Amino acid sequence: MAERPSILARTWSTPVILIAILAVLALAAYFAGSNPFNQTIIEIFIRVVLVVGLYVFIGNSGVISFGHIGFTCLGAYMTAWLTMLPAIKKSKLKGLPDIILNNKLDYGWGLLAATIFAGVAAYVFGKVLMRLSGIAASIATFAMMAVIIQVYSNWDSVTGAQSSVVGIPIVRTVWPYFACAVAVVLVAYAHSISRSGLALRAARDEATAAAASGVDIPRERLIAFVISGAIMGLGGALFAHSVGVVTPDTFYLGLTFITLSMLVVGGMNSLSGAVLGVVVLSIIIQLLRWLEKGVDLGGATLSLPLGVQEIAIGVVMIAILMYRPSGLTRNRELVWPSKRLSGGTKASAPADGKTA
Repeated sequence: MAERPSILARTWSTPVILIAILAVLALAAYFAGSNPFNQTIIEIFIRVVLVVGLYVFIGNSGVISFGHIGFTCLGAYMTAWLTMLPAIKKSKLKGLPDIILNNKLDYGWGLLAATIFAGVAAYVFGKVLMRLSGIAASIATFAMMAVIIQVYSNWDSVTGAQSSVVGIPIVRTVWPYFACAVAVVLVAYAHSISRSGLALRAARDEATAAAASGVDIPRERLIAFVISGAIMGLGGALFAHSVGVVTPDTFYLGLTFITLSMLVVGGMNSLSGAVLGVVVLSIIIQLLRWLEKGVDLGGATLSLPLGVQEIAIGVVMIAILMYRPSGLTRNRELVWPSKRLSGGTKASAPADGKTA
């Protein structure tokens, strides 16, 4: 019992360390004063929200979902409907209810509405899908995303179909994105150490034993699915406000691949892996973007062919899966350096009993 305070202190260090990393990025953007660099940091924060959202369900349940980007689409369009100018909505989206057509809300309310809307949608889909397991569940989530994208790609009077929805208020400052990333990290951590999170991971590691111990596996999966879906909706809303335009195709296979890649590279079963995977791959992506645009080297221009980003990400994923299949963090959480306790044992992090 004497070890308890030390263990709790170390486990709480995980979100503190992750928030500190995010704070360093935010301060770097603030002091740099460069619009392109500021936008890059905003993109990183949005990806943190999305990848942590994936971790809440995939990392804790062990069920691979290929459909969570569908909730991102729902969140993006919800905030667009609520925050666009009425004149633009009346000319482009005439099928919306009158109360939405004739009113405009601040982007903060749009973020909240997008989060709730995506969470409710996740609950509706999850009531059916969470009874599935393994590859069947993964395929079903992909089918869910396909349904969402097809509906939004063809509902001309409400979503504009394949046309771009423009006029969404653009938020340039980095702080709202930083605040949302921090909030999402705290929510994901709180769920991971909650009774529901612990039960879900027990079911992930040994489903038969967990069920025999009284764990309601579909219920625990549904809880994580709803929380995860709500976070993805928030990420979609943040994305919409970062660029000011949305189309259904934006939220499909490309975004699915990159977010899953970041989760796998960092470590699928750890919150620290979700955040570090975003940071590492985002740095690689940004470097490749600069090289694709061309770098002046004493009169000569060095540039890479277009499409190298996708190739490089694929190579990184292959290398990680070959040499470090559990990710950069080895599915462990970042914690303060351990200290020898009186009994000669070391404290450990809560998520999987592992620390880094």
